[in-house]
Amino acid sequence: MIQARVADASAKAATLIEALPWLNQFHGQTVVIKYGGHAMADEALRLAFAQDLVFLRYAGLRPVVVHGGGPQITEQLDRLGVESAFTAGLRVTTPEAMEVVRMVLSGKVNKDIVGLINRHGPFAVGISGQDACTFTAIRKAAMVDGEAVDIGLVGEIVSTSPGVVETLLADGRIPVVSSVAGGENGEVYNLSLIHISEPTRQAEI
Repeated sequence: MIQARVADASAKAATLIEALPWLNQFHGQTVVIKYGGHAMADEALRLAFAQDLVFLRYAGLRPVVVHGGGPQITEQLDRLGVESAFTAGLRVTTPEAMEVVRMVLSGKVNKDIVGLINRHGPFAVGISGQDACTFTAIRKAAMVDGEAVDIGLVGEIVSTSPGVVETLLADGRIPVVSSVAGGENGEVYNLSLIHISEPTRQAEI
């Protein structure tokens, strides 16, 4: 038992030493972390992810999580008897499917992530990309053999409004943002994490 603890402590120390130059370089900066649904499948990894986010915050970085939840959406659609279809790697999102996407991403996955982070203190606050127009998107078509194909309510970000995120960061919180966006005319879109990019530093998870 003692040997195992010593080995674990040594491994953590080695990781910290390796990370020190990186932590020093990005100290005080906002780091946007894209967190995909497949990375949430393993409970141990989910717990470690939450712990690592809190570590980054204590180390002086300002982490922001933007998450998806593809497998979780598919699981819920299957339960409801709604067929899942994909074109060019993107989910075909009908209005019926979009209701499930919003429920799963903003209602379940987002709150699960927030809950895991907040086991370590009052850090995480969950919002959707639709809140306060954090993300504004337009309808995105899939390209198949050079032709545009309609895939429903799948969006591509055209503008961001980071005010809410900046306010949370200034308060020492960790914003957790679901990949749902509003449109200019009240539409709601499903976003693919692959196509989400920000001018801030990013870490792909």
